[in-house]
Amino acid sequence: MRALLLVNPKATSTHRRTRDVLIRALGAAVDLSVEETAYRGHATALAATAHAKGFDAVAVLGGDGTINETVNGLLDARPAGGASERPALIVIPGGSANVFARALGLPNNPVEATGAVLEALREGRRRTIGLGQAIWHDEVSGPDPGADAPPDQQRSRYFTFCAGLGYDAEVIRAVEGLRSAGHRALPALYVNTTVRHFFVTDRRRPALRLTRPGRPTEDGIFMAIVSNTSPWTYAGTRPINPTPWAGFETGLDMLGLRKMSLPVVLSFVRQITGEHRGLPRGKHLVQIHDEAAFTLHASRPVAFQLDGDYLGEHEWAIFRAIPDALQVFV
Repeated sequence: MRALLLVNPKATSTHRRTRDVLIRALGAAVDLSVEETAYRGHATALAATAHAKGFDAVAVLGGDGTINETVNGLLDARPAGGASERPALIVIPGGSANVFARALGLPNNPVEATGAVLEALREGRRRTIGLGQAIWHDEVSGPDPGADAPPDQQRSRYFTFCAGLGYDAEVIRAVEGLRSAGHRALPALYVNTTVRHFFVTDRRRPALRLTRPGRPTEDGIFMAIVSNTSPWTYAGTRPINPTPWAGFETGLDMLGLRKMSLPVVLSFVRQITGEHRGLPRGKHLVQIHDEAAFTLHASRPVAFQLDGDYLGEHEWAIFRAIPDALQVFV
């Protein structure tokens, strides 16, 4: 098997010596070519060439951002093909949260995860998973999706585990600013930023509206979490699970919050933290499960994120489930 390994040299939880050991271990199992990513979007460009260059698999040693870029490169190169027509994905977690790798059942430790991946390679063990896709306008005040905006004015991107509009994307934007100032992406940074930002976000004017074909419109939403799997994220070792029924083999799930008072948010946080299996409860929640497609509209530009990557402020986004999109060695 020929595999292309994409390494993020700035990955949070690995250093050069560990990366060298992992590369040697993987190189003993497959015919391996190694590329280091040098800039944002580099993994997408490299992964897009993998099929044409005859690679059977693309491995990633990095965090959720590098994995997202790689997945987009694989699907952009062959958008009409099925999972079996694309190089398979190999994931070795090297970031801070590693949500996608952990959702696949891989250990959070990169050395242990490499051992699990090598076992999957020996046994030829693959899993076919679905992805999510978001489509939005590339300008803040772009046409509403009902206005049929020209394709060259639309942008799209696949996501592996989550997307969000509103408060959660605002937190990611704030964290990215802190990281660019030199702060490490530790769980405490996300928790502290989430708490501080709660008191400055707009908790009086809900901006979001949910529309689905053949279903009533849901208005008055402050924050929308879109999930392709569960959990949504982690706080250290503890899963955060607002959409526990979401999975790689189903459509997309969404949870919306209609009230942002402190008692409502605290009750919500208690329900989604830890190993809970039931759906969160509350009259201020909007929940959908296993949807093929839906649209979120905003009355003003709101923050938008995919797989923990902040993508600016936008006024609408269409979300679609892409079933059987990718094979993963796991």
